[in-house]
Order: sequence, then C-alpha cells, then structure tokens
Amino acid sequence: MARTYWLETLGCPKNEVDSEKLAALMASDGLTEAADPASADLVVVNTCAFVEEAREESVATILDLHEQRNDSSELVVTGCMAERYGSELAEALPEADRISGFGVPVAPVSVPVVLGPRGATGAAEPGSGIPEFDLLNLPRPESSRPWAYVKIAEGCDKRCGFCAIPSFRGPQRSRGEDSILAEVEQLQVREVVLVAQDLGAYGRDGGKGERRITELFAAVSERVDWVRLLYLFPSELTDGLIEAIAGSPVPYFDLSLQHVSAPLVRRMRRPGNAAAYLERIDRIRSLSAHAATRSNFIVGYPGETEDDHDQLLRFIEEAQLDWCGFFAYSRESGTHAAELDGEVAPGLVADRLAELRELQDGITLARRDSLIDTVARVLVDEPGVARSHREAPEIDGIISVPADLAVGQFHDVRISAAQGPDLIAEPSSGEPLASSMASAGRATHPTESW
Repeated sequence: MARTYWLETLGCPKNEVDSEKLAALMASDGLTEAADPASADLVVVNTCAFVEEAREESVATILDLHEQRNDSSELVVTGCMAERYGSELAEALPEADRISGFGVPVAPVSVPVVLGPRGATGAAEPGSGIPEFDLLNLPRPESSRPWAYVKIAEGCDKRCGFCAIPSFRGPQRSRGEDSILAEVEQLQVREVVLVAQDLGAYGRDGGKGERRITELFAAVSERVDWVRLLYLFPSELTDGLIEAIAGSPVPYFDLSLQHVSAPLVRRMRRPGNAAAYLERIDRIRSLSAHAATRSNFIVGYPGETEDDHDQLLRFIEEAQLDWCGFFAYSRESGTHAAELDGEVAPGLVADRLAELRELQDGITLARRDSLIDTVARVLVDEPGVARSHREAPEIDGIISVPADLAVGQFHDVRISAAQGPDLIAEPSSGEPLASSMASAGRATHPTESW
C-alpha cells in the first residue's frame, strides 16, 4: 500500500509555493495525500518564523498535529522555523520525529530538498548559487484553482532593522525567466500572483537570462489574463513599474511601507518618509484612478514616539489605502533592532494598534461602500466566491456572486451591497463595463508593447 502524507502550511504565500513543490516531490516519490492527519504515514509542518506570533502558531500547530496523528506515523517539521532554530527546536519539541531545515529531505525516500542557500544533507554552501534540487526550480502540478502564487526569487539583500529573513533565507537569488514562464504555463491559471521577499529587486543579482521585474511582468502578462505583484518596497517602485501595473488589468499595488516618520524609518534602516510615499501613491492614482492600494505597518518599533504615531495616523487618513495591516513590533534575535533602546510599553503598543485599526477600518468600509452600483469584472475562484482587481486572493475581501457563475471564468457583475470588507454582486444586465475596469482579455491588453 502506498505511503500517505499530510502537509500543513503556515505563514506567507511564499511558504505556500514551497509546500506545493514539496507535495509534488512527495507525489513523485510515490506518496499520496491523506484524507486527514490521523490517516497519514508522514505528517509535515511547513513553519513560519517571521515574528513571535507566527512562531507561537507554528508550535501550537505542531502540538495539535501530534495529538491527531496515529502512533506509527512520522512528524516532520520543516520551513523557516526549522532552519532558524534547528537544534533548539528539536530539544524543545520532542513530539517531532525530525526537524528538517533547508536542504534536509522531509521524506527518507526523497532526494534532498533545498529550500534555501544552506543546510545539511545535499544543501549548497553559502554563495554557491541555486542548487539542483532547490525548491525554486522544482516542478509544480497544475493548479486546482484559477489563480496561483509564483515565487520568482528567494532570499533578500536588504537589511531592514526588524527583519531576520536574510539570516536564514540567504541573499537574493533570482530565478531565470525561462524557469518562471515555464511554471506559469504549467499551472494553467487565469491569474498569477508573483511573490518574493524583495520582488522589485528581481534579477539584480545577475545571471544568464534574468531580467528586471517590469520586463518579467510584461512577459507573464502575455501568458495569463491577470498578473498581480505582492510586496513592493517603495524604493523599488519606479515610474516604469508604476506605469506597467497601472496600465494592466490588475492595477493593484501592495506597498511595503512599515512606517512613515522619517527618523523612525531611518532607525528601521529603510529609506523614505510620508511625503515620498504620498507622492508615489498620487502618481499611481494619476495613472489609474481606480487602482487598489495595500500596505502594512509596524507599531511599537524601538524608539517610536507619540509624534511618530501621530504622523502615521495623519498618513493613513491622507493616503486612503484600500487595505492596511498593523502589527506589533516583534523583537527578533540577531537583528539590528534587537539591540536598540527605546522599548515601547506593550499596553501603549496595544492602544496605538487599536487607534490605527479603527481609523483604517472606517476608510476600508467607506471605500467598499463607494463601489455599490458599479460594474466590475471578476474572476470566480469557487462557486459563489469571486474577486476583482481590488482583492488579492486569500488576503483581502471577496465578492459574493451567484453560485451558478462559472468557476475559472471572468464575469461582469454589478455590486449591489457591501458587508464589511466583502461585497455582494449580481451579473450585470448587459451594461458596458464602467470606465474603472479594464478588459481582462489579452487581446485588449494595453501593455503588450512593454
């Protein structure tokens, strides 16, 4: 009887891509997916270690799966947390049978799988480039959904004061364009979401056949109807890239801002300030009045003052972002911020988070209400669930549509109501699309000349 596996994925979309490739590799080794953890021979947890909350979730998930699994199964912990805390994690979690960091196979019958630039068995040494079995280059099965994430690079060359990712994911390593485009075609989807730790720096590390992000965006756009970019550093948001995204069927800008107070941003070891960010947002809206914008901000970074917080509040009010996340600062060992003074009291952080979230919730709800009685082009992800260009999959709100609208197809719908961040829509009655919406078909793509 074939061995079975259960794979649990935590963290960001980049981890989801890694898991899909791990699943494909296990399938090639003869393993089949189990119906549940209790019936699996191999239980794998792909962990996240970005912040303390993510680590706590990872540990809780490991313990929960240990309780669910059968006595003869093997529990393997892999991913970021396994790589960052390998021996420490093994000592703290005797429930796990193996801790498989980057480069260590999750299944004994498998070839070594390298998630990053270093690791144990079969892993490459630092600086040696992309090894043969790096997950970046492993094949992926055709997607079961009409959209898919595609990871275009691994690691990061930036050294933001709060972030430990470069310490365990390594330096920026861009995939070749041919590899990316082959994966895009293999997935057979209507929308591709390009992801990386530093998306805008794609190709900067050099290498045969690699190109910059604007050119890659155009190449992918020739192959799928919708292309979406996640995680853009403001310093990488050039006029050319703004024009490319704004002129596409998906004018969606996910901006990694983190804060807006110039002194605090410098303390974070990042460039920029409120005025510079607002200029970029104004530039986006001058090219596409209906562009969607998203960002995330850290609250309580060491040294954050009341004036810094007030500046962020003013920025949120002025920027009128569609979507926004706020997160409490998490002290990460080995980072620049871990050695900084000026710790902000947890109670004060909680108060600031509440104030920011209340402000943004009102903005998001108002922007969603403003869409009522407009016509949108949507992609139906599953029966009754759709998205327009304004909603990134699994991140933003959704649009509820009649269950009989064909899945995996584009439809023109009229927004009839808003329920918080979500919308309700019905098929339009033959009205032409509102000027806010571009056709999703490649034949009318306005950017094919890039």
